[in-house]
Amino acid sequence: MSLPKRYKPRTREPQIAMTWQEKGVYHFDPHSEAPVFSIDTPPPTVSGNLHLGHVYSYSHTDFLARFWRMNGYNVFYPMGFDDNGLPTERLVERREGVRAADVGRRAFIERCLRVGEEAQQEYKELWQRLGLSVDWRHTYRTIEEKSRRLAQWSFLDLYRKGLAYRAQAPAIWCPECQTAIAQAEVDDLARDSTFYTLAFTLRDGATLPIATTRPELLPACVAIFIHPEDPRRSELEGQTARVPLFGQDVPILTDAAVDPETGTGVVMCCTFGDTADVAWWRAHDLPLVEAIGRDGRMLEPAGQFAGLETAVARRQMARALQEQALMLAQEPLSQTVRVHERCDTPVEYVVAWQWFISVLENKEQFLADGERLNWRPPHMKARYRQWVENLAWDWGISRQRAFGVTFPLWYCDECDAVILADEAELPVDPTVTEPSRSCPECGSASFTPETDVMDTWATSSLSPQIVGQMTGKESLYRQVFPFSLRPQAHEIIRTWAFYTIVKSRYHFDALPWRDVAISGWGLAPHGSGKISKSKGGDLHSPMEMIDAYSADALRYWAASTGLGKDSIIDEQKMQAGAKLITKLWNVARFSARFLHDYEPARGGAATLDHTFTPADRWLLSRTQRLIARVTELFQNYDYATAKSEIELFFWTELADNYLEMAKKRLYDGGEEAAGARFTLYQALLATVKLLAPFLPYVTEAIYQGLLETEATVHQSAWPLADRSLLDSRAEQQGALLVEIATAVRRYKSEANLSLGAELAHLHLTTADEALASVLEDAEPDLVSITRARTITVGSHTTPDLETITAENGVGIALASADSAS
Repeated sequence: MSLPKRYKPRTREPQIAMTWQEKGVYHFDPHSEAPVFSIDTPPPTVSGNLHLGHVYSYSHTDFLARFWRMNGYNVFYPMGFDDNGLPTERLVERREGVRAADVGRRAFIERCLRVGEEAQQEYKELWQRLGLSVDWRHTYRTIEEKSRRLAQWSFLDLYRKGLAYRAQAPAIWCPECQTAIAQAEVDDLARDSTFYTLAFTLRDGATLPIATTRPELLPACVAIFIHPEDPRRSELEGQTARVPLFGQDVPILTDAAVDPETGTGVVMCCTFGDTADVAWWRAHDLPLVEAIGRDGRMLEPAGQFAGLETAVARRQMARALQEQALMLAQEPLSQTVRVHERCDTPVEYVVAWQWFISVLENKEQFLADGERLNWRPPHMKARYRQWVENLAWDWGISRQRAFGVTFPLWYCDECDAVILADEAELPVDPTVTEPSRSCPECGSASFTPETDVMDTWATSSLSPQIVGQMTGKESLYRQVFPFSLRPQAHEIIRTWAFYTIVKSRYHFDALPWRDVAISGWGLAPHGSGKISKSKGGDLHSPMEMIDAYSADALRYWAASTGLGKDSIIDEQKMQAGAKLITKLWNVARFSARFLHDYEPARGGAATLDHTFTPADRWLLSRTQRLIARVTELFQNYDYATAKSEIELFFWTELADNYLEMAKKRLYDGGEEAAGARFTLYQALLATVKLLAPFLPYVTEAIYQGLLETEATVHQSAWPLADRSLLDSRAEQQGALLVEIATAVRRYKSEANLSLGAELAHLHLTTADEALASVLEDAEPDLVSITRARTITVGSHTTPDLETITAENGVGIALASADSAS
């Protein structure tokens, strides 16, 4: 194997990727005695095409997997596909223009399964092309049989432990998606609105001004609240007021949750406008009036406005209030509204039968679990803690949709008892299968199936158990659980991270992983924010960008920003990555002629029968220091700084300076070249290995071509720093040589000479005898890099030379070849 003149990633990368798969380079070995590093990889949601934001965050996981693999760990790196719920349904609705109600539940489920299978293949092709070192033997879909079985087992276990319960209660509802959702699926969205001040009427006929942004909730107004210590309103307590337009009389009550500084300091409570309404309804045992339906339209209590969409009803009610002189004021307002994260539709609150998992009663346990995990970066722990502390609802897991994991239960038609499926029957679809026994409460054989499906997080929160094959390969599960690492994005700390911790604590009384690595977002350029595959993705597909720049170049961009930080998609950084790849290839190709069939002696420099120049000792020491530094950074998950320091070393020390210092000796050959060959081999091989997690393709091509081997760099040992080669004084001396070379280059540039132009003579002046000795030893290095025909070192300057500068006590004077002639 050799290094051709040009490296062509468009053809080489797919070839290398195919070889990796054929040889099983990234296979987990269940029989190995090496320590296990297991990764609970995020299963991408099947909701649209993958985009560059996914390339950004999934690359981060791969950097870490490759690092630990080269450090001797038996890496378990699986991949899943989350295709069992609402996101996939919405994708089918968008692509095919149908809903389950249009084609029937079974036909719609078949469409969802087909789309999920197609997406799995598309996603896998991209991940393999990007170079993710996944063991593709360990993949799963959250809708496949083993996932459904485990999700249903989880529900049964929680139900029997008293942690899953059914209740008729206010639920957060998305009118667009036509389903209840959990608190964690609600986002805040800024929008322009109007603050309406309305005229409520007291018993004595006086006007009570109340401000609201939602007049359409007037028919559901059941109470008015004031702050108990608001002196302006104290006389109102215990009175009633008449609701404008609809005429119902409602009590005026006190509650400390009222903000007396907002609006008029008087608040109407409607069932339901927000979570405050829900809290007041519960705390004060208020009546329930449902004015908004699950389709987002007004119901019968809205009178003449019934049947209207809420936005239309708001406008029409505002007009009617004005016409009846009940509108006291209107002013524009920028407000934050609660929306469903999947579709940005403002949520409503409706009363419905729902299944819940208890979390509020165990918040302290979940807070303690969060403290025991290693969060990377550490400040992400605060996000988790803040979320748990502010939980106000138990986890609602019912979804009124067609596609998803079904609840394994029926209801007795005679006594309403819950009939659970037997574990041996799982997975079961109660809408298709009858229970295998009669009702244990009354003996009836007449049942109604549960038609709701589970929240998709109820399944993906079991990803460690699914991919670890808890119910299939117990020996594998014991090896990989608890997992070493959970990598994920920051916006799903409140969902995937929290829910996985909940399930792991409730089922196994254990933490699911040791470390949590939180990635930021890949942001679209021009300030358009986070990319979303469910809302259109970005301008360029990942495959297009890989074709344009190479997979390694995209990975280079992804490595430029650390964990927890967002990064704008930057083609200039991809171009910089492509430039680094080309330079690395050229340096390796240049070096190959000197390292062909080279087998370095083992041991540190002190054990070698080589003559080392100051440049050799400098680079050998700098290489060891780089190895130690990069290893430490990777161990602390700081791959971005690691990449930057490797790149800086490669460009400024190895490529731009050392090669130029060693080039003459390498070309001349003989004994003088031995030290340079040893040094170049050590530095280049270390650089290739250190860059392998980031640039797996080009480093593989160089490693195999340079060493004439079929072995893969990704199964080779991570470099270890040889402390016998560390030499702080040599590093100082090498830095001085670089300063001298830089000064000469600057002189040539200012004199309009090429950097390769010869100098007739270079004279270095120093009064330090020890330093003078070093400079004399470095004559081969300086002759090579400055192109000086002769070099002298002395304590005095010579008048016939042009003094150009002084660097750290060394005067630099020279005569150019032109002036000498």
